Amino acid sequence: MQISLIVAVDNNNAIGQNGDQLAYISDDLKRFKQITSGHTIIMGRKTYEALPNGALPNRQNIVVTRNNNLVFPECKIVSSAQAAIDLCKSQKEIFIIGGGEIYNTFMPLASTIYLTRIYHSFKKADTWLPPVNLKTWKQKSFEGPFTDTKSGLNYSFEVLERHP
Repeated sequence: MQISLIVAVDNNNAIGQNGDQLAYISDDLKRFKQITSGHTIIMGRKTYEALPNGALPNRQNIVVTRNNNLVFPECKIVSSAQAAIDLCKSQKEIFIIGGGEIYNTFMPLASTIYLTRIYHSFKKADTWLPPVNLKTWKQKSFEGPFTDTKSGLNYSFEVLERHP
């Protein structure tokens, strides 16, 4: 099974602010949907709670949380990364979608990172992706830069693969 992270980062590797993502870029959201549809997505409780309509359709949603009493419609709730992985044994690829603690937990296990790089520094960011060691991770593909028509933000899409 391949474990992949999918994430948008700013110039400082920030990924979130006040429990939400830093920016909503239409093409990034479309790319996220296209890549993750039909697969399992694993997230933390705060990421789930930031989703505007609950569980994402056409995906198995797994939420990792310390609170075993939580119930989220159309989600499987687990208390550890290993429990989440155990639910996915038959899958070819699973996607880690955040937040910060979940990325930190799964980064050592991941073989691919689908990265949206936003060329901006968000001053009030409070959550970051762990550092990506470029000696370990190599760029497989790069598209962009592009400009989001709504926000004016410049961004690119990258795929990174882990190399020994």
